[in-house]
Amino acid sequence: MSFTEPAGRPGTTDYQSPQSGSEPWLNLAADIDSEVARYFLVSARCGCFMQAARSLNVRSTLLRKQLAQLEQQLQRSLFSFQGSHLSLTREGQQLQARLITLAHERKLPVIEQPLIRLAVAESILHDILGRDLIALLRRNASLRLEIIALDSEMSLRAVSADIVLWLAAGDTPNPGPTFATTEARCLARIEYLPHIAKRYSRVTTRPQTQDELADFMLVQWQHDRRVEGFRPWNALVEGRLAGVVQTHAYELMLEMIRCGGCIGLLPTYMARFDRGVVALPGLFAEPMQLHAWLAVNADSQNTPEIKALADLIQQTFNERHEWFQP
Repeated sequence: MSFTEPAGRPGTTDYQSPQSGSEPWLNLAADIDSEVARYFLVSARCGCFMQAARSLNVRSTLLRKQLAQLEQQLQRSLFSFQGSHLSLTREGQQLQARLITLAHERKLPVIEQPLIRLAVAESILHDILGRDLIALLRRNASLRLEIIALDSEMSLRAVSADIVLWLAAGDTPNPGPTFATTEARCLARIEYLPHIAKRYSRVTTRPQTQDELADFMLVQWQHDRRVEGFRPWNALVEGRLAGVVQTHAYELMLEMIRCGGCIGLLPTYMARFDRGVVALPGLFAEPMQLHAWLAVNADSQNTPEIKALADLIQQTFNERHEWFQP
């Protein structure tokens, strides 16, 4: 898996037929290496070297080097810049038309990329991994990635994936995936506490006991009802006869804490992720925590793209190790 620079907005250039007939130098098109021809055609279509490099999954420096050598081989200038916009010269348009014709004649196959299936706990996907995955896709436009959000133990046991990232209580990865995997790696221990938005509470009026929570509405993500490690919080919510909201959407729960004046259970790293919320320690004597586990499908563990993605996930957690400190 290559890692290349993000690209600017792509542009396109329509081919305009030249006034004169076919020129002798165009006969050299048949001898152009198929990979170099693909580099040229994708660059012409994208109107941007960086975007073309992303689509081809190569470094932009390599792409531009190959195209410069092509111009030397043909003794023709193929590209020109009009401000920041990349366009084809007259000779470039002629070569594009000839290569497209040859490609149809040769019926060159599209290079299929392996499908990578990533199953990840929904809260981890939203809070920790989402931004790095987006950055990965920006750098690798040809990647084929299926992202499966895990929102329950049932979905974890039913999923089939190449890489699995899940949350489990205790010091073991169970319950975990039902298919054969590599040995599970513990990425982090995540502590959980009730949180409230700073805008809805002053320091002196924030609840310090469970009795004081009676003046606040509670919000619970439905997934958390089935988490054994959250027993103290779940018992409090289930005992409520009023002033409680339960939702199946993780993002909606976050919005109700941020903007609805609710108190909800969140990982303690949330204060680093969102400066607008603050934890409420001391409400429960029993700690609430989960461990994040990573495993790779035993049948996929030697695939380079899957190994690279697993390493990226490990690196993401390593870079945020301070988030998981007590």
